[in-house]
Amino acid sequence: MRSSTRGQVDPFIVMDVMEAARAAEAAGRHVIHMEVGQPSTPAPAAARAALARALETDALGYTVALGLPALREGIAGLYRRWYGVDLDPARVIVTPGSSGAFLLAFAALFDAGDRVALGEPGYPSYRQILRAMSLTPVGIQTRAEDRFQPRPDDIPADVAGLIVASPGNPSGTMLGHDALGALVRAAADRGIAFVSDEIYHGLHYEDRAVSALELSNDVYVINSFSKYFSMTGWRVGWMVVPEDHIRTVERLAQNMFICPPHASQIAALAALDCIDELEANRAVYAENRRLMLEGLPKAGFTKIAPPDGAFYIYADVSDLTDDSLRFAAEILEKTGVAVTPGLDFDPRRGAHTLRFSYARATADIREGLARLATYMAARGR
Repeated sequence: MRSSTRGQVDPFIVMDVMEAARAAEAAGRHVIHMEVGQPSTPAPAAARAALARALETDALGYTVALGLPALREGIAGLYRRWYGVDLDPARVIVTPGSSGAFLLAFAALFDAGDRVALGEPGYPSYRQILRAMSLTPVGIQTRAEDRFQPRPDDIPADVAGLIVASPGNPSGTMLGHDALGALVRAAADRGIAFVSDEIYHGLHYEDRAVSALELSNDVYVINSFSKYFSMTGWRVGWMVVPEDHIRTVERLAQNMFICPPHASQIAALAALDCIDELEANRAVYAENRRLMLEGLPKAGFTKIAPPDGAFYIYADVSDLTDDSLRFAAEILEKTGVAVTPGLDFDPRRGAHTLRFSYARATADIREGLARLATYMAARGR
């Protein structure tokens, strides 16, 4: 059977690490999961209860392609609450996770062969989705002194789009109002589509994250219920698009997905009101972050950029290895702690970096740090 060249994308290495961790657990080992960006908490209780009620009373068939009107209104309300932005709910597109939003955004914004810029290190699926859609990802090598965020003068020539993530994955670092505004203006001045990945908004530890919608209406903003709302497996996200793009995206959504999962939309609508539970989760991440920033350097992982948000720490381990894939496998084998090699996030420099997630329970974080410290001391760092 023939196959396409655009289908030959790179593997998502963190998923391979998850499988290795699963195999270790199946063999009876106790694994501490610092590899995956997934909350250990379930969906909010009221969200689960809302779905349970709906299962008894509703057939849960197709919804309209752009999502339940009540959910779109609820998301618009979130922008008023978080950012003071008065958002027309008609601009909100509910999607099958943020991954579905990226597919719709790239299809609506770009033609085959277009070049799209993105920061490195960055979320690996940007590159692979672009390639699968016959688009060319163009990496921007960001700097530690810029906390792994791009500058306006870093934007390459001859690109049709720019993807920016704040807080970023794997770094957890954020762009402030002025820095994000400078990127938005630079893209607008050059006629470049601006895509803002805001999936980790809500998970901040000092200043809140700035939305691109505070700066311009001529942007695509992508978010999800996966992280702050603790609903990864429910596969429900959203994006906000300019008013004149709504119908284009609607036609694409009708044909690509028919609609987002109805059951997940019901749970998501209820989750918007679960503020106390969600903020309690954030407090756990804040404590985990404190422990990681204290414990990782003691274990020998000293070259890190302290994260502003999300639940990751990105470490330069060039003093410890030149093969992060092998090093991550070694750490899992010797300590039972699963971590992610940086090759996922930076194809050119990732052999010298690791990502540590602190999304799990605080007891797990303490145990994982203790195991890492013991092993690194015995290894001689």
